[in-house]
Amino acid sequence: MKTPVRPAARPAPFISAKRLSRRTFLKAGGAVAALPLLDAMTPARAADAGPDVPRRMVAMNFDLGFMPEEFFPQQTGRGYELSPYLKTLEAFRDDFTVFSGLSHPEVVGGHQTDQCFLTGAPHPRSAGFRNTISLDQYAAQHVGHLTRFPTLNLRVGPGGGSLAYTADGVRIPSEMTPSRVYRQLFVQGSPRETAEQIQRLREGRSLMDGFGGQLKALGRGVNATDRARLDQYFTAVRDVERRLAAGEEWERKPKPEVDAPAPKDVLDPGELVTRTRTMFDLTRLALEMDSTRLVTIFITQQFNPKVNLPGVELPHHALTHQSQREDSHQQLMTIEQAQMAELARLLGGLQDVREGGETLLDRTMVLQGSNLGHAGRHDTTNLPVLLAGGGFRHGGHLAFDRGRNAPLAKVFVSMLQRLGVETDRFASGEGTLTGLEPA
Repeated sequence: MKTPVRPAARPAPFISAKRLSRRTFLKAGGAVAALPLLDAMTPARAADAGPDVPRRMVAMNFDLGFMPEEFFPQQTGRGYELSPYLKTLEAFRDDFTVFSGLSHPEVVGGHQTDQCFLTGAPHPRSAGFRNTISLDQYAAQHVGHLTRFPTLNLRVGPGGGSLAYTADGVRIPSEMTPSRVYRQLFVQGSPRETAEQIQRLREGRSLMDGFGGQLKALGRGVNATDRARLDQYFTAVRDVERRLAAGEEWERKPKPEVDAPAPKDVLDPGELVTRTRTMFDLTRLALEMDSTRLVTIFITQQFNPKVNLPGVELPHHALTHQSQREDSHQQLMTIEQAQMAELARLLGGLQDVREGGETLLDRTMVLQGSNLGHAGRHDTTNLPVLLAGGGFRHGGHLAFDRGRNAPLAKVFVSMLQRLGVETDRFASGEGTLTGLEPA
């Protein structure tokens, strides 16, 4: 598995009185643009990171959502009665907050909005749409250097979807094969493989040196605006060089050993629950071993398989479009309650791990949500979202205007600050979410 990392940000296209040869620029910049895809371009974890408490984040998106009438509580505040779906999480009532009345402003377009769940970029179906940086990649700019893998981007389901996007809106590939995730995280390569990987890293550094000189030559004779953009680009190049050097350092360090055996690759689309459980288990292991602190998981069923659960007879996607029928409603509840049960299992696994007098759940924010408020209507407002763990004052239902939603990105700002990132804005979120306070 090639664990993706944050590629270097690229500036906007150059506009100059002096015309630059596009072929020359691509020749000089093309190799640089490809470098983020190298499989070991990951920053090294600080050997002496100090006594700071490690904070972690898991963000997951279920692209077919949850029936709102079964997900959202009727009451607000801390004393609310658990909804049918939230009863599955009853053992963790004081460890999560459920939200209503949240969405991303102007993020419309039905199923295509999954790509915007962690970015908040508006109008994904518009001509010339360009995505923006995702929450995990923004966080990785600040805390990704603390672990072997800055981020871990996973997928449950077929296709090429991902929740992770670079600073210039390029999708970062996600991994759906559990055995490859396991090998990347925990299987140490042979001495020969390690030497070959180090050589590849060194070759990458040589390329950076060579192309860096050509890129600097492009700066001669351009105006001040273009020169500033080139300076930004050179800064990104230096960042890549630093990451390559750190990657070589990591190749010399052993990977953590775990007792858990390598998982079996159950890729039958109908085995939604089994595949979700496997990825959740790998997520917990990765966090427990501190291999990464930032994980995204995209659970996608758009290819409309029939989920292998007792009583479920129709394809998952089709059920969302006829959930008003009693038989379909019950089948869809069976699927969605099984998904909620897997979340409960993940939270329990994190709670069972002790770290420095706290649990791993205390130090890990787990965001579950969907880009669709109602999958059957392709509605993208009033998204079903909850946040568990991470050291917040949980236990309540924070309800906002379901007609004029508050920005979901305010939750993201709260999460970033909890990670130690000094920011008061992300996407459409200006400031933290009212009511979501650290414990």
